[in-house]
Amino acid sequence: MSIQWYPGHMTKARRAIAESMPSQDVIIEVLDARMPRASENPVVAELRGQKPCIKVLNKSDLADPAVTKAWLRHLEAEHPAPSGGAPAGGQVLAIAISANQSSEARRRIPELCKRLAPPKNGPGKVVRAMIVGIPNVGKSTLINTLMERKVAKVGDEPAVTKSQQLVTLKSGMAISDNPGILWPKIDDEAASFRLAVGGAIPDTAIDYQSVAHFAAGYFLRRYPELLAARYKLTDLPTTAAALIEEIGRRRGCLRSGGSVDLHKASDILVHDFRAGRLGRISLEEPPGLEEPSGIEESA
Repeated sequence: MSIQWYPGHMTKARRAIAESMPSQDVIIEVLDARMPRASENPVVAELRGQKPCIKVLNKSDLADPAVTKAWLRHLEAEHPAPSGGAPAGGQVLAIAISANQSSEARRRIPELCKRLAPPKNGPGKVVRAMIVGIPNVGKSTLINTLMERKVAKVGDEPAVTKSQQLVTLKSGMAISDNPGILWPKIDDEAASFRLAVGGAIPDTAIDYQSVAHFAAGYFLRRYPELLAARYKLTDLPTTAAALIEEIGRRRGCLRSGGSVDLHKASDILVHDFRAGRLGRISLEEPPGLEEPSGIEESA
């Protein structure tokens, strides 16, 4: 599944980020903890250049905790601190947060920004940080958490934030929020499936059955016990197609004549994952951990 994007608001958002980037001290890139690499936007990496960055793995309460720890180590190791007291150009620090860790996010993120930002002297000199990320990854929720009040509109659909806004934290740090942007063309098939499963791509732009097929195959290989518990399966099906059909039968997704409505069954699986009803699942693992790959084929 290769996805191409040419929506006008994303082009406008990219331009706004590019124009604001030179004035920023630190970039805060919000990633989906369930798929940190797939949710990294190469456009952000291109635009930030050597500016230091904090990678925030959001929704970590939905991700496999062991895999998240491995990702934190990997992301920081890719862009380590310079030696000899040199400026933190290009350095990356990583942190995992979730909806129930508001106080932790408010404490640690400003601390990490100050650690990465160059010294600021004189009146009116504050650390400036920009929050960026793909759609529906939790940027606006993070802004609201840091501000301790609702200043940004949030929702469970992509592209809720439509324009850039600037807020000032109690500490004096200035943070700008931006609409989520996807890169123009997603050629990595596995990454595009992961983004679709996680909800970064509008449901109107995806084929639910193909997306659910990918998810079912991955879950069967990596998290079979969670599937068995959620859908009360004594014997797990051996293929993605068979799993989706079994979910449909157990959840009453039947057409006249007794055949399974595969679209409805696919919808159930995908939304169970997004809501965390399957359990804590990561959709990809960093290099060095064994990662099941490929798309499960029907048999």
